[in-house]
Amino acid sequence: MVFSHATAIVLTTLNAKYIHASLGLRYLLANMGVLKRQTVLREFTIARKAPEVVAELLAALGEPQPGAVQIIGFGVYIWNVTQTTEVVRLLKNQRPGLKVVLGGPEVSHELDEQEIVRLCDHVITGWGDISFPKLCHALLRGPQPLVKAVAGEQPVLGQIALPYEHYTDADLAHRLLYVEASRGCPFRCEFCLSSLDKTAKGFPLDTFLAALDGLYQRGARNFKFVDRTFNLKIDTSVRILQFFLDRMAGDLFVHFEVIPDHLPDRLKALIVQFPTGVLQLEVGIQTFNVDVQQRISRRQDNDRTVANLGWLVEHSQAHLHTDLIFGLPGESLDSIAEGFDRLVALRPHEIQLGLLKRLRGTPIARHTVAHGMLYEPHPPYTVLQTALLDATTVQRLTRTARYWDLVANSGRFKRTLSILLQGESSFAAFLAWSDWLWTNTEKTQGLTPEGIVDALFDYLTARRGLPMEEVRAVLLSDYSSSGARASPACLRAVLRRPQTRVQRENTRPLTHRQDRHA
Repeated sequence: MVFSHATAIVLTTLNAKYIHASLGLRYLLANMGVLKRQTVLREFTIARKAPEVVAELLAALGEPQPGAVQIIGFGVYIWNVTQTTEVVRLLKNQRPGLKVVLGGPEVSHELDEQEIVRLCDHVITGWGDISFPKLCHALLRGPQPLVKAVAGEQPVLGQIALPYEHYTDADLAHRLLYVEASRGCPFRCEFCLSSLDKTAKGFPLDTFLAALDGLYQRGARNFKFVDRTFNLKIDTSVRILQFFLDRMAGDLFVHFEVIPDHLPDRLKALIVQFPTGVLQLEVGIQTFNVDVQQRISRRQDNDRTVANLGWLVEHSQAHLHTDLIFGLPGESLDSIAEGFDRLVALRPHEIQLGLLKRLRGTPIARHTVAHGMLYEPHPPYTVLQTALLDATTVQRLTRTARYWDLVANSGRFKRTLSILLQGESSFAAFLAWSDWLWTNTEKTQGLTPEGIVDALFDYLTARRGLPMEEVRAVLLSDYSSSGARASPACLRAVLRRPQTRVQRENTRPLTHRQDRHA
């Protein structure tokens, strides 16, 4: 069969930020087969205006020839579905004959409720690596598909062409590269779409490592693994860690998501060999409440988790990014405080505080009535209240999460934070600061580092009654070491001259925040 080389298919998505390069689109491109030469990839960000995106997509396709079929495939996610809906609406208005195909987790469940599904021609639910090329063949050459919703096929992973050659040199230089050694997850945490998987399956390891080496030889130094359970199969984990140890470089950065209660000695022996700034481990704690864990089908040995985190803090140079979820069914404010305090005491570098989201298709919905769960009806479907957390309390927690990110996770206030958290409960101490900051600013966005410095000074001196010079000295130390360039009001008397940005070569442009914690 002979195919024209004119562009017939555009693969596209709206990423949250430029530094995110879509792994899913590159998988589709790698598996297009004979249609690859007719396919182009175009990425945007959610900040782009819909008419601009539409104009670029139509320009990529060119004017349609009489009788020719043109296809645009969209990757749709919780963070871009609102903007993508507007893009699809404009596309169909301007070129009604265009075939719009959707795929991605946001459009794989509850299809009847979604406007974007109504607007499109076809939607592939689940995996699209094989199903999207097949659908494109049918649309271009027949026979025409009879159904709108196509259930994605799940082939053996070894049958899927790897996508890594489709990262460009610009991607390698300026963006995080998403890679995966496995798909799926054997666990059943009900807030997560991975709970719908039956198990985790690995790509052929030799082939995968060869592809990684190809990226490395081209200059790639930032690798973010999207595997849900990197340390599930220790033999595989060991080989991957050794792969990077054998290629150690000063600008290398590798991110893994790990199971918190599974850290055998073989892994520890490799983890301790990574120098500061190279290895980041994302550790999903979510909750320490045993009853809540059981309610949402989460298996976690809390004692072993605590022991492993303690070991990582004391014996490794890994940057630890830990996660807690607020608003889980049956969890009270007191329980949240206990879990937060327990995690803070372990001293991970970052604690990501997230509000529960009811992702489409996840089993967490089964608790809605029994636990009084009310969610925002629009993306990102964040919890608004529960039987144990009223709406006002959830709003306080939302602000607390935002302020924690600015003060603690930013790495700008390491010494000041230890003072701010003093008291019987770190959570209570930070919640009090959060409430005060909201009362005095009514802002969660647009807060500058300088504004936060002045707010911390006012709070710690006027509200907490700490000596002014002691607070000023700690803030000065933090502010100076952060590399900030302006002049907070409370520090003007002790800053020798206006701060200027330090000009130096930055060899780690994607890891500023991690470097501040080092």
